[in-house]
Amino acid sequence: MADEPKTVIVERSRGSNATPIIAIIALLILAVGGYFLLQSQDNKNDAVSTAASQVGDAAQDVGDAAQSATGAE
Repeated sequence: MADEPKTVIVERSRGSNATPIIAIIALLILAVGGYFLLQSQDNKNDAVSTAASQVGDAAQDVGDAAQSATGAE
């Protein structure tokens, strides 16, 4: 009996092609989320600026009314 050589077959498992697609989708989700976060910050800053302007206008109106009431112009 002759010893026959043993054959070893090695199969490499390949990753699926879904990994790059999932990475692109994740980046898109992050980009859209970041955009909306920045937009909400801008809206909040605009609201604060508008409120401060309105308070300043009201203070000016009160000052004008006080001057009118005392007769000094």
